[in-house]
Amino acid sequence: MRPLCLALAAVLCAAAAEGADRPNIVFIMSDDHAAQAVGAYGSRLNETPNLDRLAREGLAMDDVFVTNSICTPSRAAMLTGQYSHRNGVPVFNRFDSSRQTVARLLQAAGYHTGMIGKWHLGSDPAGFDHWEILPGQGAYVDPILYTATGERRYGGRYTTDVITDLAIDFIRSRPPDKPFFLMYHHKAPHRPWVPDEAHRRMFADRWLSEPTTFWDTYATRSQALRQNRQRVADDMRRNDLKLTPPEGLSEEERRAWLVVTPDEVTLTRDGREVTLRGEELARWKLQRYLQDYLATVQSIDDNVGRFLDALDAAGLRDNTIVVYTSDQGFFLGEHGLYDKRFMYEESLRVPFLVRWPAVIKPGTRTDAMALNVDFAPTFLEAAGVPVPADMQGRSLLPVWRGQTPADWRTSMYYRYYHDPGDHNTAQHYGVRTRTHKLIHYWKSDEWELFDLVHDPHELHNLYGQPGHERLADELKAELRRLKSELGDEDQFAEEQPPNGVDGPVAKLRGR
Repeated sequence: MRPLCLALAAVLCAAAAEGADRPNIVFIMSDDHAAQAVGAYGSRLNETPNLDRLAREGLAMDDVFVTNSICTPSRAAMLTGQYSHRNGVPVFNRFDSSRQTVARLLQAAGYHTGMIGKWHLGSDPAGFDHWEILPGQGAYVDPILYTATGERRYGGRYTTDVITDLAIDFIRSRPPDKPFFLMYHHKAPHRPWVPDEAHRRMFADRWLSEPTTFWDTYATRSQALRQNRQRVADDMRRNDLKLTPPEGLSEEERRAWLVVTPDEVTLTRDGREVTLRGEELARWKLQRYLQDYLATVQSIDDNVGRFLDALDAAGLRDNTIVVYTSDQGFFLGEHGLYDKRFMYEESLRVPFLVRWPAVIKPGTRTDAMALNVDFAPTFLEAAGVPVPADMQGRSLLPVWRGQTPADWRTSMYYRYYHDPGDHNTAQHYGVRTRTHKLIHYWKSDEWELFDLVHDPHELHNLYGQPGHERLADELKAELRRLKSELGDEDQFAEEQPPNGVDGPVAKLRGR
């Protein structure tokens, strides 16, 4: 019998024994939401009262990391509980929908399953009783969403609102005799950071604080950091900055104008024209970026609040697990960057808030190290479903109960493959411990070593510095151990699977 069939058979037996009191599970995920833009994580930029409500009524996890900081691979890791080299999705290639996933296993165990919003895995969703997803990245306004039978356009609507409406509809129309598993996934705050008008106005006139590392000179760091193309000052385009094209351009000329990276911008201030260049322009670009980014986050926060109110009003609060996270972190000007990909903390770390009144004490917090490959095993164990042996993550339930096992992980493995990709970010892999981080850019054979206790902003590369040889050797040994333990021995592979899509609806969407 095939492994997937054996797993599903075990699930059915477990479900029959478990009874009807299994928790509902709502997995809310945004795209590129930086932990430093969440109030519960000490944001200096914005307030997120509804996300903070999850922390106040449940648990905030401080050290949750992704294993590959890019959208499609991260989503595949969450679904399968496997690292990129095992689940077949190291870059933006199609996810094989016949693979075993947490959704398939929960569905087989009797859960009513749903996927609403951003899927971004190329193939059609499988293991869901109902799905309605954005095509690829989707649009912020007037979105089209696809189902198994066709498509629907939501004209005149903002996508964050639409996705929330559909998520609320899912819980209201669910079969009352089944527990449910809902993946409620937002497009925002992914580039190009288009807010609705109400939230745009909230941030339009704010001057937001610059991160302390915005003017990082990259001294002592690798060439990979210098050669990347995701710098606020140098790589943001006119369309990112919402600049208006001159009148009289053809459509082709207009598109070409919008993708230019400007080295000067002329604005009207106090009734007169002012041209910004150099440092002044870089600061203005950061402000325009942050204003739009944070406005899209504010819409998420409002909509999560609306969803929680609907969930609670339906009498589902006590026995429903609600998780909020992001598919990866994001740079908000730290090291002068936007986007993600690098193994630096802002890209590696994600917010992770969970409420489960039946199990989790309100207002608790933990620094237990968790990974996105842990999400699937956690949901399965919470549902009373056996965790397949080929899942590489570990259930977080003991941590949620305040009983972190003595043998809990104290290090994690990261690997980024998409080189050169959209931002010319070099392939790299590395290890992060509780106190240190070692990164290897293997094509150029460059290393970076950071002391996260004394240098939390990762400004001082200690690799090759006198007195740190033994530390570097110890971290290399730990890196080799993790790679071997996880079965990722192909450290120099350059071949990447081809992009592609399958399924009757996925073929309409592209990547």
